[in-house]
Amino acid sequence: MRKIRNYDDLISHGDIESRKVVLDITEKTLLRLDSKERIKSIMHMEGSVLHIGTKSWDLSKKKHVYLLGAGKACNHMAMAVDEVLGDYLTKGIVIVKVPEDTDVFRHTDVYVGGHPLPNEEGYKACLKILELVDSAGPEDLFICVISGGSSALMSCPIDGITLQEEIDTTDVMLKSGAGIYEVNAVRRHISAMNGGMLAKRIRKTGAEMIGFGISDAVGNPATGDIGVPYAKYASTPIGPDKTTLDDARRVIKDYNVADRLPKNVVDYLMNAGPEAETPKEFPENTYFLLNTLPDSCIYAKEIAEEMGLNCMILTSFLEGESRDAGSFFASIAREVQAYGNPIKPPCVILSSGEVTTKILDNKEITGHGGPSQELTASFALLAAKTKGACMLSIDSEGTDGTTPVAGGITDSTSYAVAKEKGVDIHGALRGHACYEALNAMGDTVFTGNTGTNLCDFNILYIPDVGTK
Repeated sequence: MRKIRNYDDLISHGDIESRKVVLDITEKTLLRLDSKERIKSIMHMEGSVLHIGTKSWDLSKKKHVYLLGAGKACNHMAMAVDEVLGDYLTKGIVIVKVPEDTDVFRHTDVYVGGHPLPNEEGYKACLKILELVDSAGPEDLFICVISGGSSALMSCPIDGITLQEEIDTTDVMLKSGAGIYEVNAVRRHISAMNGGMLAKRIRKTGAEMIGFGISDAVGNPATGDIGVPYAKYASTPIGPDKTTLDDARRVIKDYNVADRLPKNVVDYLMNAGPEAETPKEFPENTYFLLNTLPDSCIYAKEIAEEMGLNCMILTSFLEGESRDAGSFFASIAREVQAYGNPIKPPCVILSSGEVTTKILDNKEITGHGGPSQELTASFALLAAKTKGACMLSIDSEGTDGTTPVAGGITDSTSYAVAKEKGVDIHGALRGHACYEALNAMGDTVFTGNTGTNLCDFNILYIPDVGTK
């Protein structure tokens, strides 16, 4: 099965040759990023000895081995651990965003959490996890697999704050225009799981912990040898938390959300003492970092160059308003084709990061969408000026915003197609309904779970106008 499941539909119309270039590079990049294969490349059993990269553990000396996990790539990560450990795994509990018919688990219970907003099932799974952790002792081993999205999926508010208040807090912060680090500063400090609180709970039992992580944080460097323990691991809920209570308070003030957040949450955060701070170090734990955000562009560049194309990574720090990014990339495409700056066509320009969509009032929303779909819809408005230009933007884990698709793909013919089909792209952008618009045009990208979670992956192809 292809990673891009509707590949054939996407090349049935539009600038077909340009679409093939973009989709083929994306397909091969997603294959290289799949966490199931990356874990299995460094993890195996020899008798009772578990080998992970440069480290080994004799599981015959462990009373119990537990698997815990959450995240949008958790399906693939947890399947790898479940498969490698076999009967050495006592029990697993994981929280995924979207279960797949192809998921196979032998000793692991799977719960479907909520994302981007927490839900009741994720909360119930957290209670099961905490119950399991509290029953453990010094002779036990926890193996934890965490990827992006765990903050919502592994949602369990502290005593005194309700699940609904945590849901409302998440909703307000995600629509505030705040970056993900700032959003996390608020929600980690009202969580019994995130911000390293799960690791703190495991530490209290005396049990050992091994963590596998995928970092979707903007600014982390590319991975090196993934089989070498990663000393600087910092990722919720199993690693130290870099955000602070002071950060949370500043974010509430900077984005003027105190009146929109639940009063109980604001009162708690503004008055909490030092004892409410999240943990800042876990030197006793062993962590392996499978991928970081720059990796997608690095792999895609290697693949594009193997195809004989000029290629550049524009940035792996892309943030800001998604529709503005779409207009920006359309302008770059025009510059490249007209003047050969900053790279000569035919070429591929890559970027990654996490663009966001600011929604101050839910009454603005007339449909469904996500930042990647808004980016490609916005690109389509100006792309007609650059013959053959094609842009794909996806949330690399497979679901963009509130939709079941990974993102969108548009090209220099898309605006004309939209008008022909009666699709109002401007209106879709105003009403945050780009899913309906792109779907009507046949331009949503469907992957299902990809096995990775490195935020946005954006690829722009510009042909040489003389050969197109």
